[in-house]
Amino acid sequence: MTDKQKKELIRILLSALMLLVCLFLPQHISPWLKALCCAAPLLLCGGSVLLDAFKNLLHGQLFDEKFLMTLAAVCAFCLGEYPEGAAIMLFWRIGEWFEGIAVGRSRKNIADLMNLCPDTATVLREGTEITVSPEEVEIGERILVRPGEKIPIDGMVVSGRSSLNTAALTGESAPQEAAPGSAVCSGTVNMTSALEIETRKRYEDSTVSRILEMVETATDKKAPVEHFITKFARVYTPAVVAGAALLALLPPLFFSAAWNEWIHRALIFLVVSCPCALVVSVPLTFFAGIGSASRQGILIKGSDCMENLAGVKTAVFDKTGTLTQGSFTVTEVLPNGVTRRDLLSLAALAEAHSTHPIALSILAACGAEPDTSRLGAVREIAGMGIEAEVDHTRVYAGNLRLMRSVGITPPEESERGTAVYLAREKEYLGCIVIADTVKPEAKEALRALKADGVEKLVMLTGDRPAAARQVSAQLGMDETAAQLLPQDKVIEVEKRLMKGRPLCFTGDGINDAPVLIAADVGIAMGLHGTDAAIEAADVVLMNDDLSLLPRAKRLAAKTMRIVRQNIVLSLALKAAVLVLGALGIAQIGLAIFADVGVLILAVLNAMRAMKA
Repeated sequence: MTDKQKKELIRILLSALMLLVCLFLPQHISPWLKALCCAAPLLLCGGSVLLDAFKNLLHGQLFDEKFLMTLAAVCAFCLGEYPEGAAIMLFWRIGEWFEGIAVGRSRKNIADLMNLCPDTATVLREGTEITVSPEEVEIGERILVRPGEKIPIDGMVVSGRSSLNTAALTGESAPQEAAPGSAVCSGTVNMTSALEIETRKRYEDSTVSRILEMVETATDKKAPVEHFITKFARVYTPAVVAGAALLALLPPLFFSAAWNEWIHRALIFLVVSCPCALVVSVPLTFFAGIGSASRQGILIKGSDCMENLAGVKTAVFDKTGTLTQGSFTVTEVLPNGVTRRDLLSLAALAEAHSTHPIALSILAACGAEPDTSRLGAVREIAGMGIEAEVDHTRVYAGNLRLMRSVGITPPEESERGTAVYLAREKEYLGCIVIADTVKPEAKEALRALKADGVEKLVMLTGDRPAAARQVSAQLGMDETAAQLLPQDKVIEVEKRLMKGRPLCFTGDGINDAPVLIAADVGIAMGLHGTDAAIEAADVVLMNDDLSLLPRAKRLAAKTMRIVRQNIVLSLALKAAVLVLGALGIAQIGLAIFADVGVLILAVLNAMRAMKA
């Protein structure tokens, strides 16, 4: 609780104590003295409301909740209902205090993100360490990050090994290892030893800067339900003031009813009618939901995105880098007349000087460094593979076309991935199958989406149909389309768009940006996703973990449930008490509860959106 909130609580408690004293004043006390006693808690709690209402009145802003509260309190005093007039302002202040607590907690979730970026960076220039603002560091410069310091700018490690704490950035508690060649994101904390990092972006384009910009602008995008509430309040407020005026004037003028009685009913009507519970609780609920999501490594760029995400019925995915790891891995080794180890070693020797991803995956699978002293001349054959001299014999490593070009007919190409065939002179030695493996959490994440109301899972990829079918079968996709260009993916998504049944698309590449924009909800991978994809997306999963997607949908659905609960609660109770007040059944106490009490209940309900 902040100092301001503590002072506010003291003011509320003092006002409540004063009002309690007023309720027990002797019956024979002078009305003027009683009014004076009740004016003290009213002014203590509602002085700022009265002042704001007066200022708004001077500027022509008549019909807002402060005007209604002031009008109700003044009318209560005019009718001699002094404790009720003070109670209106007291309960209003209690409602605002609860709202402040709720907003404060939501803001804290987001404010934690604001601490991601350090104020300074240690840059190495001409062998000297210079402390500068991160904005002053250019692309390609080297910065030094010591243990305990935050990385200020995205880059690549050129010297040093360490563990990085990425919890604040991604929500992931497990440390990430950093070594020369590793890409590192700004906002992560260096834990064990110093790192020398070559910057790859300017500060304003770095991960942490982009995150802060997304979060700061998230609440600017309103959901349709918020637009409805805003428009509703603008029409509703003057309508109820006119209704209260008619209620106070028509029965006495035309039916000789008692003025005091019908003005009292009009007062109750005014107190009940204030739409503050709706106006406050709906945006507060969205704000709390966005804050809770950001704490879990899910950035939702606005309440409209949250509303669409909650109703998603079709989930479309890019394959490479989204459903799969996006990197090649040896999945099968099929030797022919040699051992598995010998086949891998020979392939690693042939590929020893290549930087192709397939070559790197073979070298990784081999484990040991190849003995390049055995290696002679190496020739790369474009589009087919490599011809290398190993132990003075000719070795071929490549695709089916390469094998056939040297007179060897191996088995047909594997559909389970990319096949690298090995031959020595005219002897076929076997095949190594390399594939992009499915992410370990993908299958469970898709199952969870189905359980949460997603009716159709679709995979779109530019890959071969065989590879697409394999991944699709492994993950249980409902539909798959392969060999698609970026514009083809947009067409496939647009074919599936249906009004009232939102569609989300999840991707990570620069070629996915048009599809992310076309979808009702674009979802990007934040850790390894491209800048274009993150910019185009409505939702960003900061640690590329697909299990965050069903969590984000559940959180969005929960937020929307709370929004609808607050709308129904506010309107139903107010409608009931408005009718009772007009009939003379409801008294001022019930009217106060129907207004400020409903506000407090709505705010407390909105606070539930903060919990994961």
